[in-house]
Amino acid sequence: MGVVDGPSGVSFGDRGLAYGDGMFETILVRDGTPMLWKYHVARLHDGGRRLGISLPSEKALHDAMAAACSQVQGDAVFKLIVTRGEGGRGYLPPSVAEPAWQCRAVPFDANTACWQGITARLCHLVLSDQPALAGIKHLSRLENVMARREWTDPRIAEGLLLDARGELVEGTCMNVAWCEQGQWFTPGLRHSGVAGTLRAALLDAGFLTISAIDTAGLSHSDAVVVFNSVQGVWPLERLMGSDGQLLAEWNDLALHRTFQHDAHPFLGYPSLIQ
Repeated sequence: MGVVDGPSGVSFGDRGLAYGDGMFETILVRDGTPMLWKYHVARLHDGGRRLGISLPSEKALHDAMAAACSQVQGDAVFKLIVTRGEGGRGYLPPSVAEPAWQCRAVPFDANTACWQGITARLCHLVLSDQPALAGIKHLSRLENVMARREWTDPRIAEGLLLDARGELVEGTCMNVAWCEQGQWFTPGLRHSGVAGTLRAALLDAGFLTISAIDTAGLSHSDAVVVFNSVQGVWPLERLMGSDGQLLAEWNDLALHRTFQHDAHPFLGYPSLIQ
């Protein structure tokens, strides 16, 4: 299994480059410790199983992470990309493939200003259904790219994505949760979306319950947050429609702070509850 540091080593024939035939993980590392490591490894192995791609051992992954992050002072983000490698005839993969993987760590500072509250918008793009890929962090992320291209206004921090049923799925790069009568919910991601590792930890801890919601329901929720395993939790202060119309506003962020209080310890981040 080949290991390359950086995009200069990607072969023209690599199936990850040609077809998005692979997976990736983006891991927050604090003081040399990878946050939510077991969840990242579990998701990577789930993706490998479903795509039929062999993976490095957990020790090899951890050693690569430690070596990359040793060159970075302070917090870091470690990114790992695994592809099926080269070979095959067109879309047909080779019967025996030698996966390729590369990794890199870069310094990182969380966008703590967004911990105070953000404006989000609904995206025009509708996520397609593909249960065979739902949940895993595969390399074919063109829907997310297209959705993120929909706005350039720096005052909008994230875009929310719906599926063809009109149900909320996720943000362009974050999971979503909403609060009703003191209980926090998140979409089930059976048809599309990425099952984030912080989401997995919160589900395991009993802080989240799987449910479904549409735009109207979301607008009337008591609180809404977007979150991921790198940036932490961003409370929504305003939700805009894809046409720029204000759909909802949350002036009291006390409920949002309780979600941050439960979620941020998984990342070593502070709670904002005073």
